[in-house]
Amino acid sequence: MRQRGGGVALVPTAPEMTRNADNTFPFRYDSNFFYLTGFPEPEALLVLVASEPAQTVLFCRSKHPEREIWDGFRYGPADAASAFGIERALPIEELDSELPRLLCDQSTVYYGWGAVPEFDQRVQRWLDRVRAQGRSGVVTPAGLFDVRTLIGEMRLIKDSSELDTMRKAAQISAAAHIRAIEATRPGRKEYEIEAEIIAEFRRRGAQGPAYGSIVAGGANACVLHYVQNDKPLHDGDLLLIDAGCELDGYASDITRTFPISGRFTSDQGALYEIVLAAQAAAIAATRPGARWNEGHSAAIAVLAQGMLDLGLLQGSLAEVIESGSYRKFYMHQTGHWLGLDVHDVGQYREPVAGLAEGAERPWRTLEPGMVLTVEPGLYVRPCEGVPERFWNLGIRIEDDVVVTPEGCEVITEGVPKSIDEIEKLMQQRARSRV
Repeated sequence: MRQRGGGVALVPTAPEMTRNADNTFPFRYDSNFFYLTGFPEPEALLVLVASEPAQTVLFCRSKHPEREIWDGFRYGPADAASAFGIERALPIEELDSELPRLLCDQSTVYYGWGAVPEFDQRVQRWLDRVRAQGRSGVVTPAGLFDVRTLIGEMRLIKDSSELDTMRKAAQISAAAHIRAIEATRPGRKEYEIEAEIIAEFRRRGAQGPAYGSIVAGGANACVLHYVQNDKPLHDGDLLLIDAGCELDGYASDITRTFPISGRFTSDQGALYEIVLAAQAAAIAATRPGARWNEGHSAAIAVLAQGMLDLGLLQGSLAEVIESGSYRKFYMHQTGHWLGLDVHDVGQYREPVAGLAEGAERPWRTLEPGMVLTVEPGLYVRPCEGVPERFWNLGIRIEDDVVVTPEGCEVITEGVPKSIDEIEKLMQQRARSRV
């Protein structure tokens, strides 16, 4: 019987996407591919062969002087191998001839099925070609495993280099938020403030936004994923900005809410202080050994009590939490993983096996090197039984947090978030215009 290898992992980069006619959207590599290679070009595939001898093979575009005149520099296989520490690099044109050979006599294929259907079909054709050699004794991989699960676990813990990049991204985003606060005044359009943010991202060396920026004035802040950013800013309203840059592949994610006029009204301030206190409680619960859900639970307790105190909800704190009635004004989780993706990979529950049927997996235990956001909010749409003075107020406060051996590090503290700090900054802005 032929000896079977341990398996082959196939990790392609993202495909280029047509925008219109012969134009493509700006290319952004697949995060898993980039995590393993650092290689930034399209039309590339990483192959990891676990059998003896183990192999690391990169397929990429060949050098092409004419296309480089139009589209820019290409590494080509030879330079890519040396520049990115790859054992062997081959032209992408050899993919269909080489992959069936690499898949022969392997036990398992590790691949992210379903992400790119066109590439799925190529993988299936390679497997069919291996299967066709069965009469000659060639063994076809029998196991299929989603490689994204394995890479997601790897990406969940950031090393020192990744954390350095994320701290820099956080500093850039913090500077952009301060610029946005300083640029805000009644009569400007949401997209003008968005432009200030993007300009600061680029001015400080970030590649651009890590996601579609939310610049939501007044009632627009009650739309969680508002991205139109086309309305005028009105005196007396709040402005919610959720924006973060991408730096060398890594995302930052900050939200601040502040008064367009420069001062919070008493009702705005009352809601704001509840959200700020909820965030402080969630950050205090973010430490090694804590479960993922502890920060969310801490935030909910503060938010729910605040809603009761202001008359947004009725009943006892236990009843409000047990019934979930607080979700009328707070309907999302208090955070998410952050890294190469703004909603980064990694499971939120422990990847344990052997649980009894129907049993829930426990929430993930936080470990040093994990990075997450902490972002409670309150969103009060007009509805019966809610005092009108709170209608159309949407508030969210979000920071990026690194779990450390001692507790946690807030890496986005460069943006003020207390009422006094925000009003002071906006007063300085007003004086500078006089």
